[in-house]
Amino acid sequence: MFSKLHEECGVFGIYRNDPDVDVVACAYHALYALQHRGQESCGIAINDDGVISGYKDIGLVNEVFTKLVLDRLPRGNIAVAHCRYGTTGNQNRMNAQPLIINHVKGSMALAHNGNLTNAGELREHLELEGAIFHTTSDTEVIAHIITRERIGTPSIEAAVSSAMNKLKGAYSLVISSPQKLIAVRDPQGFRPLCIGKLENSYVFASESCALDSIGATFLRDVEPGEIVIVDKEGLRSIREHCGEPSSLCVFEFIYFARPDSVIDGSCVHMARQRAGAFLALEHPVQADVVIGVPDSGLDAALGYAKQSGIPYDIGFIKNKYIARTFIQPTQKQRENAVRIKLNPIASVVRGKRVVLIDDSIVRGTTSARIVKLLREAGATEVHMRVSAPPFLNPCYFGTDIDSREHLIACNHTVEEIAKMIDVDSLGFLSTDNVVKLADASHCGFCTGCFTGKYPIPVPDKMEKCKFERKLGKTGE
Repeated sequence: MFSKLHEECGVFGIYRNDPDVDVVACAYHALYALQHRGQESCGIAINDDGVISGYKDIGLVNEVFTKLVLDRLPRGNIAVAHCRYGTTGNQNRMNAQPLIINHVKGSMALAHNGNLTNAGELREHLELEGAIFHTTSDTEVIAHIITRERIGTPSIEAAVSSAMNKLKGAYSLVISSPQKLIAVRDPQGFRPLCIGKLENSYVFASESCALDSIGATFLRDVEPGEIVIVDKEGLRSIREHCGEPSSLCVFEFIYFARPDSVIDGSCVHMARQRAGAFLALEHPVQADVVIGVPDSGLDAALGYAKQSGIPYDIGFIKNKYIARTFIQPTQKQRENAVRIKLNPIASVVRGKRVVLIDDSIVRGTTSARIVKLLREAGATEVHMRVSAPPFLNPCYFGTDIDSREHLIACNHTVEEIAKMIDVDSLGFLSTDNVVKLADASHCGFCTGCFTGKYPIPVPDKMEKCKFERKLGKTGE
């Protein structure tokens, strides 16, 4: 049971055209910049003159890639890297990426961000034809489809283009063949992917902050449906799958992406400030101070303060040394986990009417504990504002909202939620304004988790992989 949203992964790739560019170092630093997109596992695959090898494991970037591991990686000309938060497939080393595939036409390394809506259907078809799977993630389904198409096509990019006719859902891919680096974005553009240049070398990444981390210059976003190829001839693209209405996940701007990233033309930091400004217009209140829940609530809180005229201040200090390995062995410790991770600054909130800004409410348990901290620190009133609409529907494109039963807004009114989390008032951003956050973008947005209106057909239900289901008492 989750209390915050998680997005699937971050991907990175680099094609070296400069002798002084170290692709291993670039991949390592880029993964650090993309760590917020996935903390379960990470990996780097290196193409050394057509021979692809790599290393991956469960853990954070600094845990997996020690100096010894990095020194043992070959210094090739192409690298593909990945950090993972799994929404399909268990958390284990087997499901870590990039996947490295060896087949009759050569080798391939593949990193994937997103979630296929027809993965189960495709997997069953492949299994009935004799395909053997080593993971439980939909990324391996993509790898199978591409390699099968490669047998009958003249190039890896032609195979990818043909595979896209069969893949449905969200996928931003970075692929290395023996001689090429390829970036692919699904026709709806659910997940971000951008292109950069480092001297004469080309780079692909989920977010522009990864380009900044290695000193690369941002060129442009990969267009929805576009296949971008880099080889010894330079950079070119295939656009035969482009032209459908785009549907970028709007939560990239609300929560997932780093504030310093620019996605599809809009600065994430400014988009979150706009969310706060919209909240101030939609849900005004008399208060003394505006604070945000670190980290993604801070920008929205600043926007609320600017629009409302209520002073902004830092209300919480976040313990940055609490990572995924933080253990909560007893119920009492689980209840106090928020206090370990967040500590209110009492002098900021004591005796004051507080506007508290957060990016979402999923189950409500974390929100209730945060509000309790403010009450104990002396806040006289707490007015919560949320920079997203209420979650009412599951997501099929890579966010871990898997069913309505886990969502507090599906079973309670706004007034009931306010009482449950003990706030004096509660306001959510409207669905009309959530699509206006990225004012410089010309793309459309997916808001299915708020509205139930999805940009493409979705399955009736999200099935758990049969290899992750226990037999049960019947043993059937």
